[in-house]
Amino acid sequence: CFEGPQAELDDTYNAQPAILTVSIACLEALKERFGALGYLGTPKLVAGHSMGEFTALVAAGVLDFDDALRLVRERGRLMKESGEQRPGGMAAVIGLDDETLAQVVEEAQSEGVVTLANANSPGQTVLSGEVAALQRAMDLAKARGARLVQRLAVSIASHSPLMQQASQHFNELISRINFRTPQVPLIANISAQALTTVDELRAELSEQLTRPVQWTRSVQAMVSEGVDTIVEIGPKQVLSGLIKRITPEARPVTLTDVDVVRLLASVD
Repeated sequence: CFEGPQAELDDTYNAQPAILTVSIACLEALKERFGALGYLGTPKLVAGHSMGEFTALVAAGVLDFDDALRLVRERGRLMKESGEQRPGGMAAVIGLDDETLAQVVEEAQSEGVVTLANANSPGQTVLSGEVAALQRAMDLAKARGARLVQRLAVSIASHSPLMQQASQHFNELISRINFRTPQVPLIANISAQALTTVDELRAELSEQLTRPVQWTRSVQAMVSEGVDTIVEIGPKQVLSGLIKRITPEARPVTLTDVDVVRLLASVD
C-alpha cells in the first residue's frame, strides 16, 4: 500500500484495494485502542465518498473485509477496462454556483458526454466525461468566472455514463457476494438517503459508478439526523476539509494511516 512505482500505485486497479486496506486498518486501530478505553460507541450512521462506501459497509457489518477487497479490486479492473474502451477524464471546478455549473455542463454536452461527478462542497465540484466535452466544460467554466479549473490526473470518467458497462458487470458480481443487514444505516452517495436493506445497498454500489456523489447533501443529511461528530478514516484528510466547508454543525475528526501507526505503537 505504501511502496512501489508511482504509476502502479496510481493505477485504479491497485489504488482501490490499497485505499480500502489502509482505511480498514484505521478502523480496526480505532476500535482496538479507543474501544478498549471505553471511548468508542456505536456510530449513528456510516457514509463513504465513492469507493469509501465499501469501508463504510465493512464498518456497518454488511461486508467482510475479504469480500470488500474482492469487490473493490474487481471494481478497479472494470473501471480501467471501461476507460480503455471509452476514454475520458475528470476535472475539478471551484467557485461556480450550482445554476451556473449546470448551464456549463448542458452547453458542453454538445461536444459529447460530460456530467457532474462529485458535488463535494458548496462551490467545489468535479466533472466527468469524454475528453472533448470535458475540455469544453472546462473552458466554459473559466469563462463564467470559476476560481480554479483543473484537469485531474486520471484517464477514466468515474461517476458518469461512460462507466455503464462497468456498472452492469459489477452488478453481476455484487449479486454473488454475501451482504448482511446493516447494523447502522448508510447515507447513500447517490440520494443522500439512509439505506437500511441489503437490496438498497447492492443497488447503491452498482449505480454509483455511473451517477454523481452527492457529498454535500450526504453531510447535510447526517447533521439532520443528529450527528455532531464525523470520524474520517483513511489515508488522507480530504473529507474533513469538505465537511468544514459544508456545515459548522458537525465536528470532523481525522484518523490517518500515520495516526494508526502511533496508536498501534501505544497499545499495551
